[in-house]
Amino acid sequence: MGLFNKLMSKIFGHAAPATTASASQAATAAPAAGGTPQTPAAAGSSAPALAAAPAAPVVDVAAVLNDLAKKNPEKLDWRKSIVDLMKLVGMDSSLTARKQLATELHFTGDMNDSASMNVWLHKQVLIKLAENGGKVPPELLS
Repeated sequence: MGLFNKLMSKIFGHAAPATTASASQAATAAPAAGGTPQTPAAAGSSAPALAAAPAAPVVDVAAVLNDLAKKNPEKLDWRKSIVDLMKLVGMDSSLTARKQLATELHFTGDMNDSASMNVWLHKQVLIKLAENGGKVPPELLS
């Protein structure tokens, strides 16, 4: 498992069940054209396989991380710091670990310029979380 996948699973694993279940419940409860909910069995064999798959859960990343920050004795600013974000979820935030994460996410800059790498990493991690079902505040993605 790569570092990003590990980070994502730590965040998504802390999500409240109601936060992740609502999207998939809404997808299966939607009525068909006849007014009754369709299940994979009711859809028939001609329906595409993707139609039967539940929607991916949506995880409120900010809510999860804010909750973790409230419970953490350190004052960690996950909104601005990749080091703090990694610490908050219990990951190694050393320069070596961040360089490994940067390599995994295809950083093309100078890894010896840790300040620039950290800014890039923070933004990329939030973008990747959003691409994988995370609800991330828009101001953190721009």
